[in-house]
This record gives sequence, C-alpha cells and structure tokens, in this order.
Amino acid sequence: MTTIAAPAPPRRVSLSSSTRHGLSLAWRGVLKIRKNPEQLADVTLAPIIFLVMFVYLFGGAIMGSTESYLQMIVPGIMVFNILQASMTVGVQLNTDVTKGVFDRFRAMPIARSAPLIGAVLADIVRYLVCLVVLMVVATIMGYRIQTGPAEFALAILLVIAFALSFCWASVFVGMLVKSPGAVQGLMFVVLMPLTFGSNVFVGTSTMPGWLKAWADISPVTQMSDVLRGLMNGGPIAGPLTGALIWMAAALAVFFPLATWAYRKRV
Repeated sequence: MTTIAAPAPPRRVSLSSSTRHGLSLAWRGVLKIRKNPEQLADVTLAPIIFLVMFVYLFGGAIMGSTESYLQMIVPGIMVFNILQASMTVGVQLNTDVTKGVFDRFRAMPIARSAPLIGAVLADIVRYLVCLVVLMVVATIMGYRIQTGPAEFALAILLVIAFALSFCWASVFVGMLVKSPGAVQGLMFVVLMPLTFGSNVFVGTSTMPGWLKAWADISPVTQMSDVLRGLMNGGPIAGPLTGALIWMAAALAVFFPLATWAYRKRV
C-alpha cells in the first residue's frame, strides 16, 4: 500500500492570485462579524463613551464651553477611536493562531500573506461602524460639519487609510507574542501615549517643550489636523503631507515585520 502525499502549497503566488486570496479571506472575516455581532461592541460603545466623557467633563474647563470643544474634538477623536479599532486585529489574529486556524491556512495553496491581508481588509467594516456611530452621536450632541460632502468623504477615506497603515503594528505584535491578552496589553501601552501625546484633546501650546516637540509632529496630530481642515475648514496641505509620510513609513516598517513574524510563527 502506497501513500500519496498531498501537494505542497506553492511558495510563490502571482499578485492577482494573492489579491483574490486576500479578498476571499476578508469575506470570511466579514461573515464572522455578521454571525457574531458582539465583535462590534468596542467600536459601538467606545466612541459614545469617550465622546460624551471628554466633552462634558473637560470641554468647559479647556475651552470655556462644551459647544466649542465639541467642534474641536470630534475630528481628533475620530483618529483616536479609529486607532483603537485598528489595534484589535492583532488580538483576533493571535486568537486564530492559538486555536490552530492558521494550520489549515498553511495547508492551502494560497499566498502566505493572504490570511493577514484578509483580516486587515475585513476590519474596514469595524472602522466604518465606529465612524458612523461617532458621527451620529456627535451630531446629536450638536456637532456640525462646516464644509461640504466631498471634503467629509475625503476625511473618511483618509482616516480609514490611516487605520489600515498603522494596524500592521498590531498584526506584528499579534504574530510575535504568545497570548491575546499580551497583545492587548502591549498595544494599550503603545496607543495611550501616542494618542494623548498629541493635539486630539488639548492644544500643544501649553505642553512642556520636549512633549510639544513630539506632539506637533506625531502621526495622530497630523491626521487630526487634516480632519479638522476637511470638516471644520482650514488648510490641510502641511498636515496631509506629514500624515502621508507617517502612513508610508508605518507600512514600510510594519508590513514586512508582520509578514516575517507570521512566517516564523506558523
């Protein structure tokens, strides 16, 4: 009796096939969200909690009125919440690895990076839910967009692209550490200084010199200023250039690292 070995998955896959594999696995991720809508709990509750908490607790103290603070904080808190949402993908991927899901992917004739790309693309649904909830609540609270629909649509596209660029840091950590809890803890340690060391909640003029120097050039500040310009009115050329440079750097650094860590892990 002879045993016929299963054909090994190809090591090199064309770009079109890689794209198709990634989109197929992205659809798998969307179906998981549809079957388990509780996965959206963080992107539906967090925007409400943070917006209400910061506006009504600190708005009067920081800007003298909650109405003025609301106009300032909504674009910034979009960046804050979308970054939080983008960090969850590392936890989910780590969970799939520990449960053996990636063992099945490894035996399939698909691109090695397809499971990672699929998980990241599926997260766009979470980003959209987060932004919709945030804007609905902000509108109820009194926020009004001062520009047109085209500028607002561009703001949404840019903040989603921002999340897709920086989520690869979460993917890298998710492939590197051993447990989902460790991913969440490490990303929290990174996310909090990154977001609070910016102009999302307060201006940078009153910060100590060393902190102001960082806050003025941080990716969160740059993207927040872009969204403020597109939604409240104002120049965006400088902040947009800075944000695009940060996004390109994040992709250039963390996408290769995430792919390397994935190959080492599985």
